[in-house]
Amino acid sequence: MAEVKLHGRLLSPFVCRVIWALKLKGVPYEFVAEDLSNKSDLLLKYNPVHKKIPVLVHGGKPVCESMIILEYIEEMWPQNPLMPNNPYDRALARFWIKFAEDKLVVAILKLFRSITGQELESAKKEILEILQTLEEHGLRERNFFNGDNIGLVDIAFGSMLYWMQVIGDVVGVKLFDSHKFPSLHMWFENFKQVPEIEENFPNRHDHLVYLKHRREQWVASD
Repeated sequence: MAEVKLHGRLLSPFVCRVIWALKLKGVPYEFVAEDLSNKSDLLLKYNPVHKKIPVLVHGGKPVCESMIILEYIEEMWPQNPLMPNNPYDRALARFWIKFAEDKLVVAILKLFRSITGQELESAKKEILEILQTLEEHGLRERNFFNGDNIGLVDIAFGSMLYWMQVIGDVVGVKLFDSHKFPSLHMWFENFKQVPEIEENFPNRHDHLVYLKHRREQWVASD
């Protein structure tokens, strides 16, 4: 099998997505840690457009952007499928993935970058509305978004909910209330207990320290 390498940083939720998918597929890989303050020549070579992580290199060929990487992994290694077989269900899965990328990622970044109380309340309101949409329309009383088995939609949202919780701690707001979002909360607990996820979950303390430092830098530069 062609060599697989993953360039990234363990505290990145987008890198976590790729690690989880590779583990769920049982694909061996080499992790190449990147220092984003001093980007390696290889990272700049493999992702000259955005110069960002993660980058998956398979047989010397780079694939960039986390969800595109996940689609590549799903197509390249068909064992332990992470997308439904039914075309309609696959379309629904892609819809929710796009929802995660277009709505939730943007709202979480907005929360992280909020400085004034008004900005914070606006970002909080936006995230709560997104969570309510997921609670009412996403899971439909299933264990995972795909049904009984974990899939790409779960990976997309799982990484973001974890990230959202840590950023909430950084800015001092609690968003993911188990009483307000019982289905989502139960799903997230099930998600974290999947062995491949649990064994490769980010260190929350390290992530909190890192994001606090990043936010201090952001506020100071404003």
